[in-house]
Amino acid sequence: MKFVAVIRQVPDGESRLRIQGGKVDLSGATLILDQMDEYAVEEALRLKEKHGGEAVVVGFGPERAEEAIRTALAMGMDRGVHVVFEGFADPVAVAEALVPVLKEEAPTLVLTGGQQADWDSQALGAALAEGLGVPVVAWTTAIELEGDTAKAKHDLDEGAEWVRVRLPALFTTQQGLNEPRYPTLPGIMKAKKKEIRKVQAEVRARVELLSEEIQEKQRLGRILDGKDPVAAAEELVRLLHEEAKVI
Repeated sequence: MKFVAVIRQVPDGESRLRIQGGKVDLSGATLILDQMDEYAVEEALRLKEKHGGEAVVVGFGPERAEEAIRTALAMGMDRGVHVVFEGFADPVAVAEALVPVLKEEAPTLVLTGGQQADWDSQALGAALAEGLGVPVVAWTTAIELEGDTAKAKHDLDEGAEWVRVRLPALFTTQQGLNEPRYPTLPGIMKAKKKEIRKVQAEVRARVELLSEEIQEKQRLGRILDGKDPVAAAEELVRLLHEEAKVI
């Protein structure tokens, strides 16, 4: 069996970003393996450990994205493929560039994060499945292999359901599927010697990036009267619910 995790490199959520020339400047940002994709890597490793076979990480992005691939290798993936592209590409264009590589790998399962942090998009998994001609189960929280089929738990708005699909298939991952392991020092040292095959991407973008901006929220600076603690607490709850919409 072969288990493939498709990953992206994205800015750390705590990084301070700035706009330079109408585009987000990542030169001072900390770049990491997308946290949603970490669940895909971990699940590929667990499936390999249980069923045998090979675990391969496939990453898309500029040369610097090799760091994220090395992180996955340090977690325990066997080898990597880096589909190199230095420009801008929307999720569907990314999928089209990855499909030939994935077809060549001929995986039993493909796993990728349910949502890409840089695009805040859920399109990549579905577009990959369409290009590969395989079934897709989104937002999985459990995967069990049974012969030439897989049973997966799939989140719904009102709960969850179990579905069965024939392999090969693609699954998008999320929190709750597993707890990703940390790369160990021996794993990091081994990752330096593991193979990363480079493939130059052929991208046919359908979306043109015109400009980028960083969303900034201004503080209201509202002060509540503390003479009546009960009334102040009630007003705070109302504001958090009706205006801030955080509860």
